[in-house]
Amino acid sequence: MSKLKIAVQKSGRLHDDSMKILKDVGVSIDNGRDQLKASAKNFPLEVFYLRNGDIPQYLRDGVVDAAIIGENILIEKGIDIPIVEKLGFSSCKVSLAVPKAIKFKSIQDLQGKRIATSYPNTVNQFLSKNNIEAQLHIINGSVEIAPNIGLADAIVDIVSSGSTLFKNNLKEVEVLLQSEAVLAVSPLISTKNEIILNQLKFRFQSVLKGRQSKYVLLNAPNNKIQDILKILPGMKSPTILPLAEEGWSSLHSVINKNDFWEIIDELKAKGAQGILVCPIENMVL
Repeated sequence: MSKLKIAVQKSGRLHDDSMKILKDVGVSIDNGRDQLKASAKNFPLEVFYLRNGDIPQYLRDGVVDAAIIGENILIEKGIDIPIVEKLGFSSCKVSLAVPKAIKFKSIQDLQGKRIATSYPNTVNQFLSKNNIEAQLHIINGSVEIAPNIGLADAIVDIVSSGSTLFKNNLKEVEVLLQSEAVLAVSPLISTKNEIILNQLKFRFQSVLKGRQSKYVLLNAPNNKIQDILKILPGMKSPTILPLAEEGWSSLHSVINKNDFWEIIDELKAKGAQGILVCPIENMVL
């Protein structure tokens, strides 16, 4: 049987999040310590554990069929590689930072300056777009120390919490791009493996939709139902079931977790009682 070969980052937060979503979609992988690849027990899939920066070339060459990879890496090293799904986790940004003591007014202050970065293509695109000429110092790792040792006037690097910038007495002054984990596909993927990839993509979509949603159950007097229905979006429309107590009904619906507290406050104001909120593992639409 044909197996889909998918690459994930060898270690780090993106690795952990990638393995979690594979587990959440029911793919069981027996990956021992220091293995370079592992097969799934219950799905036609092989996982390759690779350095994040090497994955675009593996996709381009058809060594792997697909990858869970940071969008920032594709923009830097694999702009020609198609993205088939944004996965919504491992969010970060590629940002410009300068020493805290510097009075930074605008990006034009970069004119003629030295910038240390691990993302030369991304930085060059940004500089070209803004008609800025600057000198790049390409560094792999520990970019944040460059201004402190006199190597650069500014840096461009990946930022998650901002704690590393703070520790190195730097401040973020410009965001070049926002990034998250994506599912990318090799241009050389076979027809058979593309079918398997679509099956995996469907599972990802179901889990991601579930993560973004909450299941809500509530009780309400019948004379308030129409007001409450205007608040509850539902997938098609909320479910309404009569309660044993006359004049009352139970309403079941799904809401976006980002709007959760606002909707709950509105429901209470409209007379909803006994509101229960449950997580959703999967949502198949």
